[in-house]
Order: sequence, then structure tokens, then C-alpha cells
Amino acid sequence: MPNSPANPDSPANPNIPDILERDRSGMPVSPSDPEYAAISEIIHESMRLCAELNTGYHTPEETHDMFERIVGHPVDPSFRMNPPFHTDFGHNITVGRNVFVNWGCVMMDRGGITIGDGTFIGPNVQLITTNHDRNPYNRPTTISRSITIGERVWIGAGAIVLQGVTVGDNAIVGAGAIVTHDVPENAIVAGNPAQVIGSVADSIPTHSA
Repeated sequence: MPNSPANPDSPANPNIPDILERDRSGMPVSPSDPEYAAISEIIHESMRLCAELNTGYHTPEETHDMFERIVGHPVDPSFRMNPPFHTDFGHNITVGRNVFVNWGCVMMDRGGITIGDGTFIGPNVQLITTNHDRNPYNRPTTISRSITIGERVWIGAGAIVLQGVTVGDNAIVGAGAIVTHDVPENAIVAGNPAQVIGSVADSIPTHSA
């Protein structure tokens, strides 16, 4: 009999990327995977750094420096944030210039979160890129997909943006909205699930040539 093919989900298979790449790219990841320790290590370090950030008062400069430690790369000096802040990973968060994140935000970023220039994130907003397998017998397995927030977006207090969503430039997400699908540029959305209820287009100045 011919040899059985290699398990395509095996980390020993040379044709697949490592677990961090698989996790970021939307492939299913199980805690029982032999490589899962690489994810777990970053999660626990992020927990430690968030606990440090969220304990006591820090100056804006200290907060900025601690956020850079959480995400693991340089962040533009114009970035501002009011702790407390929570993330399950941190390394897959990218923020642009003049971004403001208000109190109590949660960013579960294993699938990747990108926030464009000039965007405001209201208090207690949640950006969630990770979901669990629907199969109840495989529930520990997670699938992560990216969230992209455009430029000059305003996400209102308590809104939740779920995995795989892109919010277009200039859009407004109303307080308490649950965003399950892409939001067009210039749209105002609200509700659960969020629906388009208006446009900011009339508020955008036109520039003569």
C-alpha cells in the first residue's frame, strides 16, 4: 500500500506556516497544537503588561511607552490612550497617527487590528478578531480574522466590532452598536446588528481645485 499522506494540520508539515502565521491568517488553531506555547507565551506577557499599565496613574508619555511594549513595535508619538486597556495578544495591533483610544477598551487582536489615522475609539469599545469553532466537540479551537478601521472613523461608546469587519474612512459607529458586516465609507451605523442610518458626506468639506 502507498504511504499515507502527511496530516495537513501537523506543525511538522513543511508546507504550512508556523502557528503565529496560521493564527493571523485565519486558519483554525487548537490549544492542543504542539506549537501553541508560542501563542500562550505572548498572551501571558500581554496580561502582565496590561496589568502594569492599568495599575496606578501614568503620565501620557509613560502610557505611550507602555503601549509600545504591549504591541511590540514603535507607535507614532501622536497616539493617545486613556487606560485601562485590555488585549489578549497585542502584537497584531497597528495604529496610525492622531489615533485616540478612550477608557476601558478591549482589543482581541490575534487576527490583526489596524486603525487608521485620525480615528477616535470611544470608551468600552470592543474589537474582537477571534471566534471559537461552532462544533461543540471542537469548541477550544479558535479562528481569527482581521479588523480594519479606516481613517477619521469615530466608534462610539460600548460598540462591538466583530471579526472580519472593515469600517470605511470617515464612518461613525453609534454607541452600543454591534458591527457584524463591513461599514461603507462615510456611513453612520447603529443597532444590533448595526445598520446604516445616515451619512456624514454632507459634513465633509469640498475643496476647490
